[in-house]
Amino acid sequence: MRYFTRILRTMGGKTMNRPGCVLMWPSLMAAVFISVCAAAPVSESFVVMVKPVVSVQRGHATTLPCWLNPSQSAEGVEVRWYRSNGFHSPVMLYRAKKFENASQEASYAGRVSFGSKDTASGGLMAGDVSLKLVDVTLKDAGEYICYVSSDRNHDSATVRLDVTQTGTPLLLSAVWKEDNLVNVSCESGGWHPAPSLHWSDQKQNLTHKSLKHSEESTGLLSVHSWLLVSSPSVVSCSVGVPGEETKEANILLDNTPQPNSRSSVAGWVLFALLLIALLAVLGALYYKKRVKRAKSKGERAQHSEGDDGENQRLLSNEPIREAIQPTDLSIFQKHYVNVTLIETENKSLTIKNLKLRDAPVHSPVHSPEGHKVTCRTAIRGKLEKSSGQHYWEVSLGNEKAGFKQSWWLGVTSTTEIPQDVDFSPTASNGYWFLSSSPEGAGCLHFSTEPKVSLLVSSRPQTVGVYLDEDSGELSFYDVEQRSLIGSLTATFTGEVFPFFNPGMGDTAPMEILHHSTEQDQSNGMGKSVDTDK
Repeated sequence: MRYFTRILRTMGGKTMNRPGCVLMWPSLMAAVFISVCAAAPVSESFVVMVKPVVSVQRGHATTLPCWLNPSQSAEGVEVRWYRSNGFHSPVMLYRAKKFENASQEASYAGRVSFGSKDTASGGLMAGDVSLKLVDVTLKDAGEYICYVSSDRNHDSATVRLDVTQTGTPLLLSAVWKEDNLVNVSCESGGWHPAPSLHWSDQKQNLTHKSLKHSEESTGLLSVHSWLLVSSPSVVSCSVGVPGEETKEANILLDNTPQPNSRSSVAGWVLFALLLIALLAVLGALYYKKRVKRAKSKGERAQHSEGDDGENQRLLSNEPIREAIQPTDLSIFQKHYVNVTLIETENKSLTIKNLKLRDAPVHSPVHSPEGHKVTCRTAIRGKLEKSSGQHYWEVSLGNEKAGFKQSWWLGVTSTTEIPQDVDFSPTASNGYWFLSSSPEGAGCLHFSTEPKVSLLVSSRPQTVGVYLDEDSGELSFYDVEQRSLIGSLTATFTGEVFPFFNPGMGDTAPMEILHHSTEQDQSNGMGKSVDTDK
């Protein structure tokens, strides 16, 4: 009070008694009060608040929310984000109203900044000191400490960052055993963290016989599981991680083959006798090849855990795979090849450029096999090279001409297609293909013994075929849906030929699509050189 009295006296004694001068007192008091308050901190204490857990997909950006309570400006405080035991090598350091990068952890350089905890945030002025992190990697997963310090107070809190990665489409394998049992396995890679896997049928959840997680060279995780089920049945496998969409695949298991099947005991006995004869003739050379093949199979069989030797051999025995998941076809379309036809003199076919139909003379009315699709309407194609990876597309109709009801599409290792109507092409005699099903548009078949049905959501209009001769993979894709229909593996020996069969009685043709330019290929657009519509 003495301070203000001195001010009044210096302004002249009598003048201060005038009414106008008396009014200056409250204004002067308010100005001095505001000046004193502006020099003081907003609050002598604060608490650091955080959102304890944040989840983000690998490669995306995220924000770790952190703010001061009560709300106040954080412009003049020190904000330090760091990992455990990394106080002196912080993820981000803000001090004296600027960022300090000299001691920053190198892996975060150029990837961090202040972010907003929500859309209503007032930013640093309102005490929001959230950390924004871009291009998130698997190594970024873990705990982050938000530390805030002022001249009079300091506090910290911890945020856990979970980094996720959704894996590849599920691959289902089916191997028939005795007593009407089927060994079904499910596998998928490219996950993070370790995914959960569940089996079920149309009635209940199923218990697996084996479940194993393995770390890949990229740091991602793969999962593999198998179980025994009775045939016939529909088995589903689902895989997922918390907070992300679960992937699921189904497989329809039909009855086991009849006793007179090519996979019967008699067939195996014959195979064993031939094998013994080959061993006697080839001797040491055959032994070396067997060792090499066994090593290759051993690498593929390492997915199984707790299995006995029998089950390991079963799981590596030409698995039939099925899944319906979104697929980036550009990965395969970069291997696009323009398939040409050979043996074009087939009298059972009408061939115009790259369009195939059964010949009118070979209609179901005049043919001895009726509506049954046989090799009489089948034809081989020619690849541009005899090894490596190949991809081609085939149209199975359109809205105007209608869609094909019967067809075969795949590859064969045979140099001549039998014309016997009783000949049954299967994977065991060199024919690997996908075919339509008399059961309707929602079901397709592989040329395996026993028969395996693939459930699809709709009839494919264009089918993409991917062949990797080196790894033995043959996959079929629904081009319009950009989905994997199914895959199978085989051991290809010698030259492999694309295999086509337009079936019988369809008004719609089967058309082999060609890419006319490199630009078409990069756009993923099939274009036929045929101008006939």
